[in-house]
Amino acid sequence: MRNRQRGSHLGLLLLASQLYQVGLDNIPPVTLAVLGLNVYLFLFPAAPLMKTCVSVQQAYWYGDWRRLLLSPLHHADDWHLYFNMASFLWKGKKLEQRLGGPWFLYMLSVFSLLTGLVYLGLEAALTELTDDQSYSMTCAVGFSGVLFALKVINNHYHPGGVTYAMGIPVSNRYASWVELVLIHITSPGTSFVGHLAGILVGLLYTVGPLKTIMKKCAGIVTSSGFTSQPGVYYNSSGSSGYSGTNGGYSGHQRYAPNPAPYPSSSYSGGLTEEEQLEAAIRNSLNEGGRTDQRRASPPPPVPSAPPAYGFHVPQEGSAEDIRMRRLRRFDS
Repeated sequence: MRNRQRGSHLGLLLLASQLYQVGLDNIPPVTLAVLGLNVYLFLFPAAPLMKTCVSVQQAYWYGDWRRLLLSPLHHADDWHLYFNMASFLWKGKKLEQRLGGPWFLYMLSVFSLLTGLVYLGLEAALTELTDDQSYSMTCAVGFSGVLFALKVINNHYHPGGVTYAMGIPVSNRYASWVELVLIHITSPGTSFVGHLAGILVGLLYTVGPLKTIMKKCAGIVTSSGFTSQPGVYYNSSGSSGYSGTNGGYSGHQRYAPNPAPYPSSSYSGGLTEEEQLEAAIRNSLNEGGRTDQRRASPPPPVPSAPPAYGFHVPQEGSAEDIRMRRLRRFDS
């Protein structure tokens, strides 16, 4: 998040160059769509910047709650947009591949709203603690609060790695906190409280109850008939599904209902175990015969060939038939 100013369009050119190098085909759909929406709203804003930024004064005192939806998608200038979208491009690729598009979009929606609410709570608390009304009037805008939340989640999935924060190698476990301080020192116009709100939302998801609550809400929606398949849900656990750069799309993954069992005949119903066994054998032989017939499409059977079940039936006029007739005459 940042507190307002506009500049040239060099940032847009650098962002276009970044997208060209990566290739649009290599960007997951949700990441590409959200990135495109941010660029579109920068070029054609939904409202002037002073009416999209969020603050305690505007949102809480004056009741303009729509700012919670508008502020993450608008940026102060093209450089602000470039740095946020370049960061989102790489974070989005990793997390969308791990968590899957539907869950990733769900996560972005929740984080965008929740980051703004936490930001308002922190600014209101600072106003009460310091008795300084300037905290309630500070108006912030931008996607970076959501990016800090995504960074916490990405680092949670790769706790042993190393991140370079402005050229300084930092363990992934502490990277978000180091970047929070470094960005505030090097870029005084950025919103320290907005970035802190993003980190807290990320922690609510990784070590707090937020992920469980989101799963329950997703389960309620899918079980209420809003999806084409009953029982579909999204799994976003870190141990399975998509995570990291080489994930598979579930996380959430979609799970279809259990497939119907293979149809089988019921052999009970007053029969003894021996009778059930005999019936099962007969049924198996009959199914085997039908299976062979379905598979077959061979040339017409030779008259002396045995049936598919493996039982040999003597054919009339064969040597075996003549021998059997002789034995019966002898016995008589």
